Amino acid sequence: MKNNAAAGLAAVVSTSALVLSTLAASPASAAGTSGRTLVIDNSFALVTADPGHMFEPTGELVDNALYDTLVTFNGGNFKKVVPDLATSYQVLDGARKYVFHLNPRAKFSDGTAVTSADVVWSLDRMVNLKGNPSFLLAGETIKAAGPETVVMTSAAPNPGLPFILPNPACGVLNEAVVSAHGGTDAANASTKDTAENWLNNNSAGSGPYILKSFSVTSQVVLAANPNYWGPKPAYSTVVLRNTATASVERLDVERGTNEIALDLDPSQTQGMSNVQIIKGASPNLMFLFTNDNPKISKISSNPDFQKAVRYGIDYAGLLQLAGAGAIQAPGIIPSEFVGALPQSARARYDLSAAKSWLKKSGLKNPAIKLTYPTGLTVNGLTFDDAAARVQQYLQQVGINVTLQPQSVQVALNTYRAGTEAMGLWYWGPDYPDPSDYLTFAPGNLVGLRAGWTKSEAPSVAALAAKAATVTGSARDAAFQAYQRALNQVGPFVPLIQPAEVVVGTKGIKNLTSNGLWLVDLRNLG
Repeated sequence: MKNNAAAGLAAVVSTSALVLSTLAASPASAAGTSGRTLVIDNSFALVTADPGHMFEPTGELVDNALYDTLVTFNGGNFKKVVPDLATSYQVLDGARKYVFHLNPRAKFSDGTAVTSADVVWSLDRMVNLKGNPSFLLAGETIKAAGPETVVMTSAAPNPGLPFILPNPACGVLNEAVVSAHGGTDAANASTKDTAENWLNNNSAGSGPYILKSFSVTSQVVLAANPNYWGPKPAYSTVVLRNTATASVERLDVERGTNEIALDLDPSQTQGMSNVQIIKGASPNLMFLFTNDNPKISKISSNPDFQKAVRYGIDYAGLLQLAGAGAIQAPGIIPSEFVGALPQSARARYDLSAAKSWLKKSGLKNPAIKLTYPTGLTVNGLTFDDAAARVQQYLQQVGINVTLQPQSVQVALNTYRAGTEAMGLWYWGPDYPDPSDYLTFAPGNLVGLRAGWTKSEAPSVAALAAKAATVTGSARDAAFQAYQRALNQVGPFVPLIQPAEVVVGTKGIKNLTSNGLWLVDLRNLG
């Protein structure tokens, strides 16, 4: 059932407001496209095209082209949201309430208008399906207040909400069409909704493309939406092909049998010519932790030992291993996000300081096991190679590290149980906002995986709690203060953001990488 509040916005008093620049969105016919076909090679991480169930990288690429969201990002800029379905929004009651004003020109691919009822139904359905993305809007009450106004409220402040909504899982569907094919936003949608299969063969969005064919193992084909209400897409057809290896992708893009390759690492781009190579730091964070729980390890929980580890890592050596485009992570929040620390705050390799802290710890020839997921590669960097480097660096400090590689699932079990004395892991953002990294605070999910309780660091916990509620431009300083404290007394050592590489042929315009949906089909020319 739709949430549909009586229109009563006149009684709402705005405490702050953000007006988005209006998109130059005029109805345009995709029939005016040049007939060009774009071919993209990608090693599929793809389960479904249904936004309510989708939470995989390739699925985000597909659904970003099929479905509009209330707000979005321009290219790879995650520090500012820009209009999509909403031309403006207001932030009320200390970020407990948001009022979104829809663009009256927005329409679905069947030509019908996008209304607030469609937005409410789509977002409620996503939450009630209880799939992987449902946590994004957990605790939000979503209602319509007029055909072009959506109100979202929560009991606690949610300053990160505008940065969550661009996720393609929050894409808006045509309620009438999807309901006719088994969709529901009811509280029991997780057992009653049967629309996923239909949405894997059709689309019901307002984005620049529509779905022509879909296979999680071979390819996905998109066609330009003839009723798209915004600027017409540059390509009439997009073919997304599942490729087995990066070497195949390189060969294809060099031959021109595809236009974009998404899975090359920096070393695999060496020697390439007559192509565009976009290199930059990915938002994925590789980090090391030493368990703060003395019941797990009296070695790893020693605060002076933790400082010895921090000073004993040769960060430049890890960057060399990761390749061009990678950067050292000065904190847990990626450089692309609000609240990121400057590079001047990064940890420094100082072998003599590391040895001094180890001596101060009172530990004699300490031995510790380093657990990590073997065979796992992030942006071309394998955990096996990174772990070997960490072992080598800490050996020079006087710390005997025994590598303990485990299958991904086994390692995940010990990591989540908080039983690893020392672990090497990475955090891929659930959404591009610093609030996603409050989980590293003492007493929170990842903090507890490292044995770090709130009682161990109440001052850091307080900084995290403050950052969670701060709004506007003050968020930068609040999240930076939280990270600086975490770096000083926490068990985490931020290591690097590996490189993210996109390779394309020379003829493609506006090619950029995007840590959320890989590449933005909307902006390509």
